[in-house]
Amino acid sequence: MRQKPTVLSSEIVASSRLFRVEAVQLRFSNGTERTYERLVGRGNGYGAVMIVAMLDSEHAVLVEEYCGGTDEYEVSLPKGLIEPGEDVLAAANRELKEEAGYGARQLEHITELSLSPGYMSQKIQVVLATDLYEESLPGDEPEPMRVDRVSLRELSALAQHPQFSEGRALAALYLVRDLLTQRGVFPV
Repeated sequence: MRQKPTVLSSEIVASSRLFRVEAVQLRFSNGTERTYERLVGRGNGYGAVMIVAMLDSEHAVLVEEYCGGTDEYEVSLPKGLIEPGEDVLAAANRELKEEAGYGARQLEHITELSLSPGYMSQKIQVVLATDLYEESLPGDEPEPMRVDRVSLRELSALAQHPQFSEGRALAALYLVRDLLTQRGVFPV
């Protein structure tokens, strides 16, 4: 196991409503010193969830929403922040109701994924939702989201879709497809 670098100093060099930029001065085991900048959360620490909601044994729910980072409408999985006092599964079910108009009778935590660990500390919890039923809750989105679906057989095509670019959503879909295949749920 490699020895982690020694933190010589760290300071917040920029801040917004959602993010802080932290500059961290490091010394590596070979004596090299370097300053890294990373995005860190605002310190709430509640985290976020991404939901792979299965309509049946083959089809997952997708939603379309405007994404400020790409300045485009993107198709992805339902996702959102975990609220104070809320556990991962409750947050997943709430976000699914808010964004897609479905609730789930069965929820299972699958894994935790990062977006870009080289410069971001944020991670997202991936939850599998099955046995869906229609139920909507008001959310914090500025406009209604369009709800769509994707076949787990068409993930390679989804990766080529001009409105789909979120790598962690694609990873979550592949992980769930493999899990459902192992369990004999997804028809091979």
